[in-house]
Amino acid sequence: MSKQYYVYIMTNKYNTVLYTGVTNDLARRVYEHKNKLIEGFTAKYNITKLVYYEIAQDIKEAITREKQIKGWNRDKKKALIEGLNPQWRDLYEEILGE
Repeated sequence: MSKQYYVYIMTNKYNTVLYTGVTNDLARRVYEHKNKLIEGFTAKYNITKLVYYEIAQDIKEAITREKQIKGWNRDKKKALIEGLNPQWRDLYEEILGE
């Protein structure tokens, strides 16, 4: 079985702050953000809602994609999110069932 990596975007309750990250365990990582187990940007800005993710098979590919998205302006990130999740729902419960 090949390893999977995830590039993801999270936001706060009001969808005003966006955070892009990469991980090999999306459910664990989102749990850490939601419960503020890791100090830093996401804890400071109350970023607890998973609004977008995509899967990569290679870590280098995932990191490259993360950097690409991080370089985008807010409108481009918003369009990416709304292509998958037009209502900006929290996708955390959905990924737990994967």
